[in-house]
Amino acid sequence: MFIVKKKVNGKEYYYLRTSKRIVGEDGKEKIKAVNVAYLGKDKEEADKKAAEIIESLKNKEKSEENMAKEKKEEKPEQKPESKGQKSKIDIDELANFCKREGFVFRSSDIYGGFAGFWDFGPLGTELFNNIKQDWWNHFVRSKNNMLGIEASIISHPKTWVASGHVASFSDMAVVCKKCGFSTKIDKSEYEKATLSQSLDSHESSGVGKVKCEKCGGEYDVKGEFSLMFKTRVGALDAVDAYLRGETAQGMFMDFKLVQQTSRKNLPFGICQIGRCFRNEIAPRDFLFRSREFNIAEFEFFINPEEKKCELLEKKHLDLKLKLLDAETQANGNEELKETTIGKMLEQKKLEEWHAYWLAEQIMWFYNLGLTEIKIREHKKDELSHYSSATFDVDYEYPFGSKEVAGIANRGQYDLTQHAKHSGEKFEIFDEKYKNKVVPKVIEPTFGMERVFIASLTKAYSFDEKRQNIVLKLPAKLAPVKAAVFPIIKKPEYEKIAEDIVKDLRKEWNIAYDISGSIGRRYARNDEIGTPMCITIDEETPNDNSVTIRERDTTKQVRVKITELKEIARKVISGEDVLKLGKIVETRVKEEQK
Repeated sequence: MFIVKKKVNGKEYYYLRTSKRIVGEDGKEKIKAVNVAYLGKDKEEADKKAAEIIESLKNKEKSEENMAKEKKEEKPEQKPESKGQKSKIDIDELANFCKREGFVFRSSDIYGGFAGFWDFGPLGTELFNNIKQDWWNHFVRSKNNMLGIEASIISHPKTWVASGHVASFSDMAVVCKKCGFSTKIDKSEYEKATLSQSLDSHESSGVGKVKCEKCGGEYDVKGEFSLMFKTRVGALDAVDAYLRGETAQGMFMDFKLVQQTSRKNLPFGICQIGRCFRNEIAPRDFLFRSREFNIAEFEFFINPEEKKCELLEKKHLDLKLKLLDAETQANGNEELKETTIGKMLEQKKLEEWHAYWLAEQIMWFYNLGLTEIKIREHKKDELSHYSSATFDVDYEYPFGSKEVAGIANRGQYDLTQHAKHSGEKFEIFDEKYKNKVVPKVIEPTFGMERVFIASLTKAYSFDEKRQNIVLKLPAKLAPVKAAVFPIIKKPEYEKIAEDIVKDLRKEWNIAYDISGSIGRRYARNDEIGTPMCITIDEETPNDNSVTIRERDTTKQVRVKITELKEIARKVISGEDVLKLGKIVETRVKEEQK
């Protein structure tokens, strides 16, 4: 292998190349130099990266040889599937399930839908609101240094000039030459491919190694398209404006006003959950990539001199995670490493405040039961010019491991840009350091529809014994917290049930169902994730007690009616309902929906 230097538009680029034997069109063997990796623009860095890649390839060859030997020596043990095992659901099945149960519908469905736009149905609205509320409780209400706002969707046009969106918020549209599939690729991928083609005149046209995800064919580039949604504001004096592509800019513009009115000292954060709009070239994968979506994010403002994070505790430092670091990716590998936030700090991958908020992000996902996440560190050539470190939080979806959240150290870039374009000063006095500063910013971001999909795919299971779907959502997220059923259809029993529903509805979304057998009612609520089913039976008028059936096990406990509200609170906060009452034998046969 050898390093080559190529000048493109007056700039120097370094590549690692190797020689390979190929068969030409005339049937004769030829020696051809092919690119192995892009090494960057700096010679010293290129030499170092090349040495690392060569060493990595040698180790990979040895590892593959050892694995091949091991496979020959031993046969893997076949494990039978257990009954009631969780079923995997693909993205199309999930979309159909959401439509059938009233979680999500295509927008404008009577007209055949409108690509990239979705409507949340009754259950989806409840679930989505619960996810957003849980996020708000974790990141805003439980913290002393966080404040919430709700900025407008349309802001002054200069906003997006200052932020760089007008100039550079775009993607490359491509169409597969073979199957006609249309999609997009990032500009960075296109630029790398273009540089690679400039190095090697034998490369085919299109976008080099980036191939069609459907058939593996080559892409044809159709051009660069802005992702900003343009609109007109005003009537006689109409001006061009944009629907916001992110919520961040509103928080930057309101920074001084929020700080002055709240009298907050650094460090503090401004949070927001809101709708954003991106004119996606190829919306796909249900809610995952759409044109209208919700982002939850916050900007955390810190004095640039602040190096220590006083909130960083042992629970943060000891937090375990799976990391795909930049070095591993640069070597062409995707092996995950088990590490901790503390070890990442020791390796100087991020600063303390950055580490604290990454840990808080991971802890929130773990609290939702979404433990199938990994952290991907951005490589140097991926980082924005103003960012010293950026990490993606990826979740293992049915259609692959994809980004669900992220966190970046944005430095002072955004505030200085708005100061430059608006003429306003964004310096504030820091009481701790007794100086005037433009704060630097840590920015955690969450795609809330992506969290919604992750929660549903994690919860979805098909119970072989019951022969119906069971949506095992955490009780705090469940769209319906409890369903109340009178077993006997007589006025006195229905009156007790209605009184219970009326009382519980003061705090939660409660279902009341008197149609069909009790088994069918159970099955209907299993499928939408209701954690508790409360039954009023023949003993209730005598002992003022009811039976609560737990969704995941179908076991039941007997409790007093007067205790129901407190038990519901405990279950929603994560306690096991089976430990909150007297276990009783199940007398009702579970039926299929």
